[in-house]
Amino acid sequence: MNTKINFAGIEMKNPVTVASGTFGYGREFAQFIDLNKLGGIITKGTSLKPRSGNKPSRVCETASGMLNSIGLQNPGVEYFAATDLPWLRKFDTAIIVNACGSSIDEYVDLCRILNTLDIDGVELNLSCPNVKSGCLAFGTTYEGVKEVTSAVRKVLDKPLIVKLTPNVTDIASISKAVEDAGADAVSLINTLLGMSIDIHTKRPKLANNTGGLSGPAIKPVAVRMVYQVAQKVNIPILGMGGIINGDDAIEFMLAGANAISIGAGNFINPATSINTISEIEDYMKKYKIENISDIVGKVEMNIN
Repeated sequence: MNTKINFAGIEMKNPVTVASGTFGYGREFAQFIDLNKLGGIITKGTSLKPRSGNKPSRVCETASGMLNSIGLQNPGVEYFAATDLPWLRKFDTAIIVNACGSSIDEYVDLCRILNTLDIDGVELNLSCPNVKSGCLAFGTTYEGVKEVTSAVRKVLDKPLIVKLTPNVTDIASISKAVEDAGADAVSLINTLLGMSIDIHTKRPKLANNTGGLSGPAIKPVAVRMVYQVAQKVNIPILGMGGIINGDDAIEFMLAGANAISIGAGNFINPATSINTISEIEDYMKKYKIENISDIVGKVEMNIN
């Protein structure tokens, strides 16, 4: 069996990555799993300057999922380059930095720095639903996505993946902007905008009122969007949204994802990603699949 893939120019030993914002920079999870077994690590959203994020409470549990409104808290790219990246580079896995910003200039300045670092690629975050300015506005229109992506492409030689928001009416058309702007891959979906209210206090459970819904509750929406985008673009797709086991990962790949990312599942069980790799291999053995890439996009749609 061959689980190796080349995703947008990034060599991976398998198609399983961990999603930005759910794995930090890997230090905590290294106590529980062997990071060398992962196809790739997508870092926590990293900005040009440090960000303190939103005030608490910032996380709450929901039916089959969770809401978060962290607000992209992170120590900034200089700290990452000096402290976290050298530690991450001890492991035999692809390192992809999730890049976030509040303006086109900020995205460009950040990616100009990232272009000089020993990383394997950049995931451009145009889809954060819990900050009040910046990427949410950029990620909701074809023109906005194309403008930011094109500007970043001019300063970034490394593989560029663009992460899109699902909080739009036509994800397939917006994904075309990623391809038209010269990016190497598209990443979807990020969290769905949601809200939860404490019926006793009559107040939202999150201090920011709304936040991003993740976990198994969003998987059918994510699978549908991955399928729609796969019909529209010719660049690779990194699929995510509610994946907690190998069956979920295979479902995304059948829909058209070339690789997958595990997010909220990391909170359910720190070993979810490693278990998913084993379960994908079990699936390949069961159905005598030699190359994992052979199942990508092979869903057979019902004829109505």
